Amino acid sequence: MNTIDRIPFIKQRLQAAFSPIRLEVQDDSAKHKGHAGSQGGAGHYTIFIEADCFKGKSRVAIHREIYQVLNDMIPEQIHALQIKNT
Repeated sequence: MNTIDRIPFIKQRLQAAFSPIRLEVQDDSAKHKGHAGSQGGAGHYTIFIEADCFKGKSRVAIHREIYQVLNDMIPEQIHALQIKNT
């Protein structure tokens, strides 16, 4: 699976887990061409997510929940993940 094909898969998982109000997944892999950790095809992504279930939770707690949903994709398919929640 290439980095472009992963975006719908990542979105599907996050949608199912959190029912977000806002969800965008941005592929930042081109910014990291040649980076040693991504040479095997793993991508760099930024996730913009807003969900009611995150209200009252710390940023660390939210990030842990997101990483738990995507954990089996790291590091083979996802090399780097930036999470921005509002």
